[in-house]
Order: sequence, then structure tokens, then C-alpha cells
Amino acid sequence: MTPADDSATSAAAQRAAASPASPAGATSPAGAPPDAGASAHADASRPPTMSDVARHAGVSRQLVSMVMRGLPGPSEASAQAVRASARALDFRPNASARLLRQKRTRLIGFMVQTRNVFELRVVERMLERAAEEGFHVVLGPVSATRTTDVVVSELLEQRVEALCCYNPDPESLALHRALETMPVVWLGERSSDPRADVVRTDDDTGLRLLVEHLVALGHTEIAYAGGLDGTVGPDRADTYRRAMSSAGRADSIDVIEVGFGEEDGAEAARRILRRDHLPTAVIGSSDQCGAGVRAVLAQHGVEVPGDVSVTGYDDSDVASISYNSLTSVRQDVELTVDATLSAVLRRLGDPSLAPRETPTRATLVVRSSTGPARS
Repeated sequence: MTPADDSATSAAAQRAAASPASPAGATSPAGAPPDAGASAHADASRPPTMSDVARHAGVSRQLVSMVMRGLPGPSEASAQAVRASARALDFRPNASARLLRQKRTRLIGFMVQTRNVFELRVVERMLERAAEEGFHVVLGPVSATRTTDVVVSELLEQRVEALCCYNPDPESLALHRALETMPVVWLGERSSDPRADVVRTDDDTGLRLLVEHLVALGHTEIAYAGGLDGTVGPDRADTYRRAMSSAGRADSIDVIEVGFGEEDGAEAARRILRRDHLPTAVIGSSDQCGAGVRAVLAQHGVEVPGDVSVTGYDDSDVASISYNSLTSVRQDVELTVDATLSAVLRRLGDPSLAPRETPTRATLVVRSSTGPARS
């Protein structure tokens, strides 16, 4: 920067700190025109730009860019003038434009179902842990209309460097593009795609713990509400079947095919109530499903756990609410986030490394929804 530029910015700093502007139409005491900053960003229909800040401060746009990026060169007086003008105009640097100029974005895409309480807890912690490693997380909410293809395509447009997906559609073309070009962590279920790292709860242990807990309480007729939705639904139902067989209860396997939501659990309970004989226990495929089962049973005067014991799965906030108090299998948020972020950093550090599968520990949390089998 030339001495002339610096003297101009010193004058600009003095103007930015000057007393409030004169009434409309008045001139300054020396007869000069009104402060140039007052008209530096007259168009309120758009956000202020670096050029607006430069005009307000009386400096070059290049100097504003250097100050905003924290580069060496501008004097302290120049930097103060630019920052004062930026505050006066409420200027915010354009993060997207800055990313476009960089070779790396340090962004991690995360596809998540916003109705799933456990997934939201994982995302909340992932935002914090990624920031500690110098990364930002870009969220991609998935829904019935926002499919895996839609969400992954949007995340790729954001130039993410890695992708984390809960229960994605394995047929998605956008997902396959991502698998070919970046680290992908497949969350929440097993995956047969060798290109993806997998982080999931150890469901084999989780369902075994639930079945063993109920058998120890004297239950012989243990139904399972679940089996639908994506890959994880049928997979978790098969895990229940194996757990029942291992516990010597293969002859009483009872899968009521529903999804993971509360209304799915409610539908499972209504089907059970239409039977001539109730099971002694029902394992919900998720906490939401278990809560739906419990609510409908209560509506019809079936006592939990006196008549039927009910469990959830995930140990989310839904399970711990006092009026649900569901026995559940805890999926550990910290372990899930640590394994997911480790997989991303490992593959970004060396793309030649082979993907790995990481089952996280499952533990049983016993609450008041389970008790001895009815006689």
C-alpha cells in the first residue's frame, strides 16, 4: 500500500469516528458535502458488498479484502477504518464466495432425518467435534420428497469433502457419484457397498440384551414391532429372530411388520389388541415405536408392565420421558460421532486406505416399562 493510500484511510478512520451526521440537506462546517459514507450503500434491496465498504472508508476494494482476510500489509489505522465502515454498513463477508476461491472447503455433508431424535443428537455433537478439527458440517434433511438423490446432489453442489448418510437409498445415483469421489460414511445400518465406511450400533448385542432381559423376567411370548423401512428395518427384525433362537424361543418368534415411528407402534398395538391372546412383551424397533405401542395399550386398559412389558430401542429422549419410561438399548452418541469423524479424517488423510465397518457398543437401560411376565 502506498503512503497516499494510508493517508486516505487515516482520514477515513477519522470520518467513521466523527459525530452523527448533520440534518438532511445541511453541509459540514467547512462547507464540504455530506459524509460520503451516508450514500455508500444507498440500495437497501441488497446486502452491502466489499465495494460499498471501500467507498465508505475511502480506500481500495483490494485493501478491504486484505483486512477481511486478515492478511499482512494494511496499517492499523487502515484496518480500523475498514472495520468501522464494515460495522456501519452491517457488512458480512460472503463465505460461499470465499470457498469458491479455495482448493479445499473443509465441509462435511451430513444427511439426516429430522424426525429421528437420536440422529439429531448425533448431528448436534458432530457440529461441535468437527469444528474442533477445523471442519464445518452442512446439513441435508431427508424426507419423503427430499430423497437421497435430492439431498446428496445438494450437498455435492456445496463442494463437501466427505459425506455422512443415515440409512441412504442404496440405489441413489448421486450417492454412487459421491462414493466414487470422496469418503462416505454409511450410518445406522449394514451396507454391502465396499466403497463406504460403516458406523452402526451393534444390533446383534442390542437385541440379544433385550431378549435376555425379558426371558430373565419370565417372558416366553415376546413380539417384535418393526421390520419395515429401508435396509435397517428388515435387518433389525432378522437380528431379533436370531436373538430369539439363541435364547431358545425360536418357536415363539412374532414379528408385527411396521416402521419406526410412533404411529407405526400404535398400529402394531392395534393389531395385537385384535388378537385373542396378547403377548407378554413387545420390543419396539425404536423408542418412538415403543412409545406408540405403550400409548395405545394404555388407551385400551392394558397395563404396562403388569399385563404387557414394552421396550424401545435407541435410548433417545423419548425413552427417558417420565410418562414413557421405556426400557431401551442405548446407542452411544459420543462413540458414534467419534467413529464417524475418525473415518472421515482417516480417509481424507489417505484416500488409498480401505473403508472399515465400526459397530459401536450397545448397552441395556432398564426402566419401568418392563417387569415380570403376567401369570
